[in-house]
Amino acid sequence: MKKIVHLTSVHQPFDTRICLRECRSLVRQGYEVVLIAPHWQEEMVDGVRVRPVPKPRNRLWRMLVTTLQVARAAVQEDADLYHLHDPELLPLGRWLRWRGRQVVYDMHEDLPKSFIIKSWIPPGLRRWAAAFSRALEPYLLGNLPIVFAETSYRKDYPWVRKYEIILNTPVVEEIPHAQQQHARPSVGYIGRVSPDRGSQRMIEALALLKQSGCQVDFDCVGPIHPPHEQELLALTSQAGLDGVRFHGLLPPRQGFAVVARCHVGLAVLRMTPNAVGSYPTKMFEYMAMGLPVVVSDVPLYREVIESADCGFCVDPESPRELAEAIGWLISHPDQAARMGQRGRQAVLDRYSWEPESRKLFRFYQDLLPQSPSGQAGQSTGIAGNPPPLPDSKAA
Repeated sequence: MKKIVHLTSVHQPFDTRICLRECRSLVRQGYEVVLIAPHWQEEMVDGVRVRPVPKPRNRLWRMLVTTLQVARAAVQEDADLYHLHDPELLPLGRWLRWRGRQVVYDMHEDLPKSFIIKSWIPPGLRRWAAAFSRALEPYLLGNLPIVFAETSYRKDYPWVRKYEIILNTPVVEEIPHAQQQHARPSVGYIGRVSPDRGSQRMIEALALLKQSGCQVDFDCVGPIHPPHEQELLALTSQAGLDGVRFHGLLPPRQGFAVVARCHVGLAVLRMTPNAVGSYPTKMFEYMAMGLPVVVSDVPLYREVIESADCGFCVDPESPRELAEAIGWLISHPDQAARMGQRGRQAVLDRYSWEPESRKLFRFYQDLLPQSPSGQAGQSTGIAGNPPPLPDSKAA
């Protein structure tokens, strides 16, 4: 049995892409799968062994200490293939590659573009940081095989030879159907809560709806920095909204269950460089639930929404447009329900995880040689002379 180790110093161990999609799919395919991640205990999750490293105290500690803890655990696991999920682990990936191991880097975001909106980088330095990162990437990535989480990322990396595009689409059977159990109309959001994800605009839209006589509740699920949460609570209080609930980070199934009780799903991300070229996973998750959706008016999103006729696209900087879209869906429940049904069918037909998982399996098979019997060979160990790298075709 081939042993695969997924590595992250940034993500929590139950990240939907890493654990619930990729790792679990690999277990079902017959691989032994270990996930090394910041966590408080070792445990088994649907066949995935979570090997913990201490949670970092802060960002600097994570980059300087947690990465070394992840590296030590990775070497001890002695895997056939290492799958990295964070840019700060790329030096480890290059070292493992040099020692003869197969390594895959999973590019969750276009890092240089993401620097443009990083709040921890001083505004005057963000473009310099982005340019420096872009220049450094060829040296960090080297000849590592890449998994791109978005089709749009590929064009910025024309020199990458071995790659696969594996979208972050939902595992449909893991997502509950819309239940709409709230007495009052309600909208839901799942994901990181921040200004660039439209947090303030969503509250402002609900305030406009209340002013027009339409009280709409809001269930917000996802991690949020305490100072920003206080800002949103103050905004909520000023608007006199009494049905806004910040649930924080929840286990995926629990978070999905909260949003499935709502009437509308929201994904009004601001038009940052990364957002414009990336599908919001939450959009597909709402569609899989059978909820009508309101998303940012980005060509990439509009193509999905219009082809499925499952919601509305609005200017993410306009609380009024967002309020009007929510108000229409609330006041037209039959049409909204049909939109939700069409969205779910579109996910079943075109946007589910199953075809993406097959691409991941094929990519691994190209990288990992099989023994003559067709079964996985034994691990060769990191120490000593590196084994020859197997040939792998470019994707």
